[in-house]
Amino acid sequence: MINSVIGSGIFGLPAIVAADLGRESPFAYLVAAAGIGIIMACFAEVASQFRQAGGPYLYTRVAFGRLLSLEVAWLHWLSRLTGGAAAINLFATYLGYFWAPAQQPLERALLAAAILLVLTGVNLLGVKIGAHLSSAFTIAKIAPLLIFAAAGLLYGLAHPAVSLVNQHVATAADWFDASLVLIFAYGGFEGALVPMSEARDPHRDVPFAMAVSFLSVTLIYILVQIVVVRVLPDPGQTDRPLAVAAQAFLGPAGAAFIAVSALLALFGYLSAQLVHVPRMTFALAEQGDLPPVFAAVHNRFRTPHVSILVFATLLWVIATMGNFRWNVVLSSASRLITYGLVCGALLVLRRKGPGVASYRLPLGPIFAVIGIALMIMLFARTTLEELAWILATAAIAFLNWLATRRRVVGGATT
Repeated sequence: MINSVIGSGIFGLPAIVAADLGRESPFAYLVAAAGIGIIMACFAEVASQFRQAGGPYLYTRVAFGRLLSLEVAWLHWLSRLTGGAAAINLFATYLGYFWAPAQQPLERALLAAAILLVLTGVNLLGVKIGAHLSSAFTIAKIAPLLIFAAAGLLYGLAHPAVSLVNQHVATAADWFDASLVLIFAYGGFEGALVPMSEARDPHRDVPFAMAVSFLSVTLIYILVQIVVVRVLPDPGQTDRPLAVAAQAFLGPAGAAFIAVSALLALFGYLSAQLVHVPRMTFALAEQGDLPPVFAAVHNRFRTPHVSILVFATLLWVIATMGNFRWNVVLSSASRLITYGLVCGALLVLRRKGPGVASYRLPLGPIFAVIGIALMIMLFARTTLEELAWILATAAIAFLNWLATRRRVVGGATT
């Protein structure tokens, strides 16, 4: 779950948030943490009731029916595709520290293809291999981030903070924009909930994993942001903020170390996506909402090979279409609807199954209502372009529902 959250965001977003809020930007992570903490708490209760694969799609299907569950499924796919594409974009950016042509369109497309070929092959061999690879890269990226934060803070104690070039006073609009972007930074935890049919004890594991990942991620994010705004006079002018900051207090070798760490982290993030997201189309097909071919399981490796291949192909297409910021904002905006509906699912599932054995969030209905309100407020900040993509995705989901609404399959149960 930590690997699903700490991905491309930590290596690119500090510059974007600092450009909006300057010295106050570390507090934005606390504000975002308060909001996303409410969402994660609602997810913890809802997810603990299920043992099937599907994540938010499954929860909304049981709570609200097929139509809204298909909307969630397609929006989840959009958020994961754009999130993964952002990671590929940023991978090319950090590789550009060593090899400048990596940021050129053709080279970037070939690089994306090479990365996805490797990860697709690994995940076709089995979920255990893919999960172990994801865990190994989680350790490989958290350690360098902690080294960066510790070295940067020690440097900050011995040297005064630099004067920021951008000294404007942050407005309410700046805070809302920063919060929307940070939904991407904290988002992704829902992806780790998709393959729950392959988990041992969701009732116990989900709340624990959410609590540990939430606290760990928040601490790391705040420390990294403090270092960036203390060391860089104009962090908004670089697309490699951690490498540039490391060069200021660790020299060229430190910058290279952080660039390599970023490459490992982004590769690990992508490995997690190849584990989680294909299980969504697998779950859709199991429920009769996609053609049965998406539920096909490899005879030898027992993996949903068709779903894995389709996701990898579409991820490559999206990565070559847009840049990092475009993919980040669109991914964040599409997640808001999913988060709001899962909060609503908490209310419905409590009414439908008051005696179901699961984790029960104290004051759960109050948290759910607050979460829905927060998602509506942030969604109001989306641009027309982002809204157009979301509406187009929602229209596809509606057509999907029209094509499958008369299909009867075994329903999901809590």
